[in-house]
Amino acid sequence: MQEEKRLKARKAVEKQDTCGDEIDFRQYREEGEPHPSLTRLEDLSQAEQRDMIRAGVDITEKERTGTYIQKDHSVIHTSVLQEGLEVLSITEALERYPWLEDYYWRTVAVDADKYTARAELHREHGYFIRALPGVKAVYPIQACLYITQEGLIQDVHNIVIAEEGSELHIITGCTTGHGVESGMHVGVSEFYIKKNAKLSFTMIHSWAEDVAVRPRTGTIVEEGGVFLSNYICMRPVRSLQMYPTAYLVGDGSLARYHSILVGQPGSRLDVGSRVVLRGEKSRAEIIARSITKGGHIINRGHLVGEVPNVKGHLECRGLMLAPEGVIYAVPELEARVEGVELSHEAAVGKIAEEEIEYLMARGLTEEEATATIVRGFLNVKIMGLPPELEEEVQQAIEVSRQSAL
Repeated sequence: MQEEKRLKARKAVEKQDTCGDEIDFRQYREEGEPHPSLTRLEDLSQAEQRDMIRAGVDITEKERTGTYIQKDHSVIHTSVLQEGLEVLSITEALERYPWLEDYYWRTVAVDADKYTARAELHREHGYFIRALPGVKAVYPIQACLYITQEGLIQDVHNIVIAEEGSELHIITGCTTGHGVESGMHVGVSEFYIKKNAKLSFTMIHSWAEDVAVRPRTGTIVEEGGVFLSNYICMRPVRSLQMYPTAYLVGDGSLARYHSILVGQPGSRLDVGSRVVLRGEKSRAEIIARSITKGGHIINRGHLVGEVPNVKGHLECRGLMLAPEGVIYAVPELEARVEGVELSHEAAVGKIAEEEIEYLMARGLTEEEATATIVRGFLNVKIMGLPPELEEEVQQAIEVSRQSAL
């Protein structure tokens, strides 16, 4: 089985990029310098701590139930602070649990494109996070995928399993080190939410201006399961392309995708979410907020109803802050049987002059008025998170907003 996957990957590694932004792997370094493991995150340099804080990592781990830190190609720190949870590198997990191979490439095809193929052929770690049956995480687990060497390409494969009746919260930050200008991140992530389990997954991308990013993600949600995905990308990045797909295979299952994007000048963001509703009375919601300051944003959303009595809603709103920016909304609704209820709304525009004038008449400067309107536009309630994590995510959004705008 393993050799069969690698054979498919070898055949797919030369596939052309379907997103219209061709990446040549040869422009990046494949070999990186190794890094030593750390017992405490406080042993990181002050610059590295600042980099990780920007991506939502709590260096103290006081309100965390586990941590995974990968620096370039080296796993430098893992910890578990609550019984019934597991945090390992995927390499160690595959050695410990032979059954894990059955989860490998189940939700994402190994030969889907040249990026999935590369992730299989290079296998530079990634994390394995698991909640045992009935275990409810008190605090979130945090993970950080960190590039510190100029021009390096990082290839990871992550697997998360929320076993039956469990509850798991994860906050992942992906970032580059101070002084790193270019590089590439290829990340495959697979999520498995078992019967009556709940997983909230919050991703904060904080890359450098000349970094290319290619996440490939798939999720399976079983009966009564809940999957909440929150994505934030507000700092410059050269090229980002991702289209995660959730398969609601169990009756009464639920998936929600919320995303906040800021397209900086020179950035090309091709981002979307897809949910396939296959379980009786399954439900889905996709909400996206996009702002362009001159970047090119394609915002996709796709809901597929394959059985009767399912519901889904898609919402995409864009705000233009620069005349050279582009926001292209691509909503898709696909009903394959009778009894499917799907809806969408999309709107793209600029800040109304009367809104700015109204706030300026009350004592705000034009810059303050614009910032206030943008803050309100980005103030999307991220549902399903514990209060501590909700507050932390909102703080991350504010920090990102200030640096982006």
